[in-house]
Amino acid sequence: MARTKEFDPDAALQAALELFWRRGYEATSMSDLVEHLGIGRASIYATFGSKHELYLRALDRYQESCDPQLLRELSQPGPALPSVRSVVRRFAAESAEAGRRLSGCFVVNTAAELAPHDPDAARRVEHSWDHIETLLHSALTRAQAQGELGEDRDPRVLARMLLVLMQGMRVVGKASADPARVRDAAEQALTLLD
Repeated sequence: MARTKEFDPDAALQAALELFWRRGYEATSMSDLVEHLGIGRASIYATFGSKHELYLRALDRYQESCDPQLLRELSQPGPALPSVRSVVRRFAAESAEAGRRLSGCFVVNTAAELAPHDPDAARRVEHSWDHIETLLHSALTRAQAQGELGEDRDPRVLARMLLVLMQGMRVVGKASADPARVRDAAEQALTLLD
């Protein structure tokens, strides 16, 4: 007769996400996961597979939690440029926020640590960035159609520039204690939307 799980897999996945996000993939050992999740190694393997599979599931969970907020912000009815500006400023503020700064963005952390040599991680990073770029492109296209953005502007190129800026702010914000560095870059980039 099969035994029932004595832990909540959803809570364990969330705990793994938080540990991986804070420490990174390589710096998190199976022993760290056992201790942090409060469950045995065999249970981790039976429920989630390898450490790598657990990491990828944690990354998927992170993206699932972030994507709806971005979609809501960038697809609001009415003028689109205020929403785009608000998103860029939110990324800048979060990147410089003391409590979040050292953790950075889980996707950006994965891009730096694993994507260069891990095709599964690289695919997830690309998917995340494609999604953000698509949402920005859609909002900027709508802004152009509504007369908020000049006809001489290319919404796709602007979306890509903002994506790179936003992800770069995550990196710089994690490494720099000077919030003005990120904030000033964001404000300068937003002048391109005027």
